[in-house]
Amino acid sequence: MIVLASASSTRLALLRSAGLDPKVIVSGVDEDAFSAYSPAALSLVLAKAKAEAVASGLDEGLVIGCDSILELDGRPYGKPATNEEAAARWRLMRGRTGRLVTGHCVIDVAAGRQAAEVATTVVRFGQPSDEEIAAYVATEEPLSLAGAFSIEGRGGWFMEGIEGDHGNVLGISLPLVRELFADLGYAITSFWR
Repeated sequence: MIVLASASSTRLALLRSAGLDPKVIVSGVDEDAFSAYSPAALSLVLAKAKAEAVASGLDEGLVIGCDSILELDGRPYGKPATNEEAAARWRLMRGRTGRLVTGHCVIDVAAGRQAAEVATTVVRFGQPSDEEIAAYVATEEPLSLAGAFSIEGRGGWFMEGIEGDHGNVLGISLPLVRELFADLGYAITSFWR
């Protein structure tokens, strides 16, 4: 059994399109209760906390925990709390380049082992006008997304490009998850449905 410790419909859809059918158990971890020395380290701490919270209630299975954070000027940016914060974030990001870091943790519950790592993708933001930013924020899409953007939704109109794993920008790096499964002794292909 594979368990996704995330409420992200995008992560779930990506895993399903890649042949897995995970059970979803949301961790309930309070992300604001954690800190770390860098955005990448914070994403890994949060991924581990989410996976461990879900794994603690199970007897078996492989639990996947993830957390994505936008790093801009060395600072972490998660989900904006308000429309005003999302609009301010977009004014800060436009025309710039950031790094989307996603911590990944896979726990083999029965064996009591885990493997974890961070995936990084460079993102280049376009230059949306103030009116476009206001229209985007009014959709409320940015409120549920790390960094206040989606590449596969309406935010895609304002993205110039990425360097690295596209799936990581969606919240989960399939190549990295395959490596973490292998580190725990599992072939991802054995879980394809």
